Amino acid sequence: MGLSALKREEYVAFLKNHTFDVLVIGGGITGAGIALDGASRGLKVALIEKADFAFGTSSRSTKLIHGGLRYLKQLEFGIVRETGRERAILHNNAPHIVYPERMLLPIIEGGSLGKYSTSLGLYVYDLLAGVKRKERRFMLDKSKTLKAEPLLREDILKGGGMYIEYRSDDARLVIEVLKTAHDFGATALNYCKAEDLIYNEKGIVSGAIVSDIRTGETFNVRAKKVINAAGPWVDELRKTDKSLKGKRLHLTKGVHIVVPKERLPIQQAVYFDVPADGRMVFAIPRDKIVYIGTTDTNYSDSNDQCFANAADVAYILKAANDIFPSVGLKTEDVISTWAGLRPLIHEDGKAPSDLSRKDEIFVSASGLISMAGGKLTGFRKMAERAIDVALKQLEKEEKYTHVPCRTDELVLSGGAIGTLKIAEFEESLVKDYPQFPKDEVMSLARKYGSDAKVILDNALQSKEDNALLLAEAAYSIEKEMCFNVADFIVRRTGRLYFDRPLLSAITPILHAFYKDKLSISDTLSDADMKAYLLEYEGVMKGVNA
Repeated sequence: MGLSALKREEYVAFLKNHTFDVLVIGGGITGAGIALDGASRGLKVALIEKADFAFGTSSRSTKLIHGGLRYLKQLEFGIVRETGRERAILHNNAPHIVYPERMLLPIIEGGSLGKYSTSLGLYVYDLLAGVKRKERRFMLDKSKTLKAEPLLREDILKGGGMYIEYRSDDARLVIEVLKTAHDFGATALNYCKAEDLIYNEKGIVSGAIVSDIRTGETFNVRAKKVINAAGPWVDELRKTDKSLKGKRLHLTKGVHIVVPKERLPIQQAVYFDVPADGRMVFAIPRDKIVYIGTTDTNYSDSNDQCFANAADVAYILKAANDIFPSVGLKTEDVISTWAGLRPLIHEDGKAPSDLSRKDEIFVSASGLISMAGGKLTGFRKMAERAIDVALKQLEKEEKYTHVPCRTDELVLSGGAIGTLKIAEFEESLVKDYPQFPKDEVMSLARKYGSDAKVILDNALQSKEDNALLLAEAAYSIEKEMCFNVADFIVRRTGRLYFDRPLLSAITPILHAFYKDKLSISDTLSDADMKAYLLEYEGVMKGVNA
């Protein structure tokens, strides 16, 4: 039945009654990747997440699988090489949610890169990242740059570079990785919080005391190895382990705003300088909207409730208006925002934007393995390194055979679209399902890939109003461990950010649907709605302030 919310009691019982080779704490992209890597190597893996899967950073990024062009400026060639090559692997394995798109890099007076350095930088970028010949960069003079993007500020424009980045949906990627891990035997459960760690008589970590957030039940999960993949919460678990010393996390906040495409009708994605502080910002079109970001500021408030503030919104609007002066974006044009935390590794004396995005593994005296730092694009290699560490320890302690990582060749759930490009796959679905609106079918294709057919077939058989919406919601319950409106609207579909004006009409329908299908009590149903409203209202805090 897949990663089913209907089987929650069965999964909880399995967690209680088995000892796992590896327990992963954290259900973002890092934890999901570790679960898949371990399970695909034959390890018995459990994963727990205190909120919903992808609740934190992994649903609040720039939604790009990119090779790290910005890291060339910091001379981090290793990161550029590794993450650049990861793009190609992820595109092959998940072509429905990782696909190439052109990105324009304007060269401006007073910008961080000149014509020569941009050309050289993009050339080195293509070389390190192993970019295919047909996708390599090409340079544009001023007139051709303006032809490619007429909205650019002409008086400071000197030219541009056109190169390839890979667009994605971060939260969907997490879910597809977890579904694939489940297919390999991993047991994953959201709303399941590690309250404390369990140690054996030698002081070695051997599991976690866990609370089921949805039932209030507390139980133990036993494991030979525990991997801390909690993202911004990594240091909290290290505190629990009494091993928070030496290196630590440095959290920074990255904010994006969403505006209607009719207010910023750019012709392709643009990656542009903010001369005032040397940062660079993306403007990325997506269907009927454009999202713009990101900021990079120190953060010390609650990790659980991170939202944009008025200063964040003002900064991004000014940056956009400076490079696209004719559009005159205003606060009232912003229809949604999101804010995510970057769990960077602290370095004394460095500004937030200068901190490395490298990842690092800390192993405490108790044996707790903590994965810190990193970025979305590098999750697969991070997972490989974490499981390598766990396996090396297991091989010393017991008779384990080292199995090499194989996730570079594993097609993720939904990725079975053959040799078709995503646009071709969309068109094939539109042709096969003429009963439904074209834009809705295309949206399903980019969220679920080959699995979209399951949703469309079920909708065809339904005689209910809102058949397509409810078929999608039913799929989320049966295949993606979705429990409520927030899970569905925010993380399974991204509607909170990209379709917010439409939500008032569908929210009551969805709330009633989840309550009925999952037999949720009135008390828990009310709590679910309260949690949803916190996110719904939170994305407009920086706009309505």
